[in-house]
Amino acid sequence: MEATTAQANELERSVDLSIAIADIEKEMDQRLKRMGKNIKMPGFRPGKVPLHIVKQQYGDQARHEILSEQLDRVFGETVTAQKLRVAGYPRIEPKTTESTTHIEFAATFEIYPEFVPGDLSTAEVERPVLEVGEAEITKTLDILRKQRVSYADADRAAAKEDRVVIDFLGKKDGVPFAGGEAKDYPFVLGQGQMLPDFENAVEGAKAGESKTFDLAFPADYHAKDLAGQTVQFDITVKQVQAPVLPELDAEFATSMGIADGDVAKMKAEIEANLKREVKKRIEAKLKDQVMEALLKANPIAVPGALIEMEVQRLMQAARQDMEQRGMKTKDFPIQPEWFADQAKRRVTLGLVLAEVVKTEKLQATPEQVRAMVEETAQSYEHPEEVIRWYYAQPQRLGEVEGVAIENNVVEWVLGKAKVTDKAAVFDELMGQNQ
Repeated sequence: MEATTAQANELERSVDLSIAIADIEKEMDQRLKRMGKNIKMPGFRPGKVPLHIVKQQYGDQARHEILSEQLDRVFGETVTAQKLRVAGYPRIEPKTTESTTHIEFAATFEIYPEFVPGDLSTAEVERPVLEVGEAEITKTLDILRKQRVSYADADRAAAKEDRVVIDFLGKKDGVPFAGGEAKDYPFVLGQGQMLPDFENAVEGAKAGESKTFDLAFPADYHAKDLAGQTVQFDITVKQVQAPVLPELDAEFATSMGIADGDVAKMKAEIEANLKREVKKRIEAKLKDQVMEALLKANPIAVPGALIEMEVQRLMQAARQDMEQRGMKTKDFPIQPEWFADQAKRRVTLGLVLAEVVKTEKLQATPEQVRAMVEETAQSYEHPEEVIRWYYAQPQRLGEVEGVAIENNVVEWVLGKAKVTDKAAVFDELMGQNQ
């Protein structure tokens, strides 16, 4: 068996494989003889089927299997000898030759890129800084109270944050249109449930009042027959209710999971949870910037085979997500091109991270993994049970180890890059518009 290698482009390689016909025939004879000892065929005693009949019956199958095994072997020997790290699977095609002693093949494949991690000394990273204080705790309590809001009848004009109940009838050119009518319809003003002009017309009206107004649907409105059209609405306000926020008392504390209703204890738990969440979000923002810096500093070529595999993985994840939401994927065919950019980014980042971790020796230590598990467990009622759960299966610890490695990379990059602290805005950091 012989092999030669030629380079086609940056990551693609082409390998010529040569397999001796005599080797195949020799292996075929041995294999068919072994098969003959176990074959049961009508008219012959077990193990006594003549070799030429065994060959006639199973020769093609044996030849195919042997050739496949020989190709795998010689291909593996070639790439190992030349220290080529194969990405994906090779495409093996027969070659036309005049040889009567050998069968020739060409194997085309991609290899992993070889590179030295790029310089990060010019990379710029902004580190969000936010100390959780009384103002942040109060704002969080206000959000929690709003999530538990109730409503009480109000003898006044409707205002933002009020819950209103209305009847409405929409007409286009004097004719009611589909979906334009409802009775006893409830919604909260200011939450964007209705179009802004519709809410503006309801705002300021009292219970028992009726009015008629024109409304222009946006050009991009989801109902195509109404998009960009002006219609008329008749509305009657039947109920106006003002929001009532719960008091910060023992009852509220109990609803938040504090068994004895201790308000001080509730605030302490909220503070601890808030600090944990702020820390997590700051770390996430730092990690995002670090990953972007690594991608920018390492513009490497990426094997198409790995990108294709990642596209398929993302497509499968999307299908599962849709099915869990009750959607039928056959009614909504998922296209590979939707995931191409995301897949390339993920594969590139994975290759860069792997090289940085190897080069800089940033593997996670058991102590790091243990500390992360314990930190995660603190947010649960029984931390020790959570810790046991993680250590019960290596796969669960593997996920934590992956995060620990990323954290090591972040720390390493922050030690190389230009890092500036920037005061974070609480609402922006927490993704709140309260």
